Amino acid sequence: MGEWSFLSALLDKVQSHSTVVGKVWMSVLFLFRIFILAAGVDKIWGDEQSNMDCNTQSPGCKMACYDRSFPMSHTRFWVLQILFVSTPTLIYLGHVLLVIRRENKLRGRMEQKFGKNGMVKAPKYSDEHGKVQLKGILLFSYMLQLLFKILLEVAFIVGQYYLYGFILMPTMISFPHYPCRAPVNCFISRPTEKSVFIVFMLAMAVLSVILNIVEMFHLMISRMKERKRRNSGPFTSEMHCVNKPIHNLTETVTHC
Repeated sequence: MGEWSFLSALLDKVQSHSTVVGKVWMSVLFLFRIFILAAGVDKIWGDEQSNMDCNTQSPGCKMACYDRSFPMSHTRFWVLQILFVSTPTLIYLGHVLLVIRRENKLRGRMEQKFGKNGMVKAPKYSDEHGKVQLKGILLFSYMLQLLFKILLEVAFIVGQYYLYGFILMPTMISFPHYPCRAPVNCFISRPTEKSVFIVFMLAMAVLSVILNIVEMFHLMISRMKERKRRNSGPFTSEMHCVNKPIHNLTETVTHC
């Protein structure tokens, strides 16, 4: 589990900058994918090629049978899937940290000096505690990473089908090609256990797609309701500025 600690620490930081549905997606990723993969799947698969039992001793036949049936190990495929699917979220986290850093600098300048004509523009996306609001460019960035996660999950689901050609792990594989001198039957160890994990990981990928789609609709509906409420209120402008005098100074700061 140690090799996943760095990725888990980064993804944990996204929790405070995500929606409720996003937090559920993160929990699914942590508990039902990363933890299961690190704790049990690798022990069940192990060295799959060595564990195969073929009814031949022809040199290279066993390796060719395994390579033809499994171009990539399931465990390595799932590791790549988790890393690729997590990448858009990590990019979004970098964007959030950049926005928070810029707005913290803006707060520092507000405390030291004032802009031209006594106008100071307040930070737009974050508060003093680093809590961000999903609006403007941050909302666009968040929606974009959701879209990329959906596309990547679907691509890996389809890729799993094209790589292995089946969902359940077969008990026996027939291989009639070179370098085998005759058709060979190879038997896979613990096919039932492996089938359970294949179905489980596939179900988690489908659940991830559903959660991301639900989150996109949740954000769109929330924004539509907020815009409707703002348009029906007494103020139609997004920026509400207040002139506030500063003690011992002749200038006025406008908070927007």
